[in-house]
Amino acid sequence: MPIHVRVVTPITTEGFRTSEDAKRLSSDGVEVDFVNIETGPASIECDYEIMLAQPGTIAKAIEAERAGADAVVIDCMGDPGLNGARECVRIPVLGPMQTAMSVAATIGHKFSVVTVLSRILPMIETQAAIYGMTGKLASARSVDIPVLELEKDLAATKRALTAQARKAVVEDHADVIIFGCTGMLGCAEAVRDGLLSDGLDVPVIDPVPIAVNVAAALVRSRLAHSKRAYPAPPSKRVVGYAGIGLGVENRVAAE
Repeated sequence: MPIHVRVVTPITTEGFRTSEDAKRLSSDGVEVDFVNIETGPASIECDYEIMLAQPGTIAKAIEAERAGADAVVIDCMGDPGLNGARECVRIPVLGPMQTAMSVAATIGHKFSVVTVLSRILPMIETQAAIYGMTGKLASARSVDIPVLELEKDLAATKRALTAQARKAVVEDHADVIIFGCTGMLGCAEAVRDGLLSDGLDVPVIDPVPIAVNVAAALVRSRLAHSKRAYPAPPSKRVVGYAGIGLGVENRVAAE
C-alpha cells in the first residue's frame, strides 16, 4: 500500500491546486491528494486570515485521519492550525514553514525566506522565534505579489523571486533560500538556475514538496508527533463549529 499524504489547502479558492499538482508531488510509494477548506479566507496574507483558516484546517486533518490518510501537510507557510491539528489526530501533521526552516538549518548555516508581501515579513520573524530559528534567519524578503496573482505572470514571478533570492545571498549572507508562500510551488528550479548563473550555489527549498517527503519519511519510520507534547483536547462543550465537523456535539475532536 502506498503512503497516503493528504495536503490540506487552508483557503477557499477553488482551483488553487490541481490534479497535476498532486501528481507532481506523488512518487513511488507515496500518493498525494489535496483538499480545500470550506470556511475561511480566499488566501492567507496576515495573522487574521491565519486565525480564520484554523478551524477548517483542523477539521480537515481529523477528516483525513478518519479517511485513512497516513499523514497531513498544511498547504500554507503560516502553518495555520498546526498545533491544534496535532492535538486532534495521531498521524503526523506537518507545517511547511516549520519543516522548511528545520531542513534549511540542516543543510546550511543561515537561510532567508522570500515571501509574497512585505506585510508578512514580521510574521516570518515571529515564526522563526517560535521555532527556535531566529539565529538561523539571515533575512525575510518579499516580491510584493499577492498570493492569488503569483501565477498570472509566472515568468515575472520567477524573475522577482530570483532577484530577491540573489539579494538575500549576496547582501544578507544567506546560504539557503526558502520560499515563503506555498503558492510558489514549482518555481524552485528556475530560481536555483538563476542563482547558479551568477555563481551562487545555494539550495532553494520549495516547502510543500519538502513537507510531503518528510511526512512520508516519518510514516516509513513509524514516527509521529509526541502525544505528551500534543495531548488530545479535553472533552467540553464547544458551540458553533459542528457544521465543519468540530466540537463535542458530534464527538470528533474529543475522541
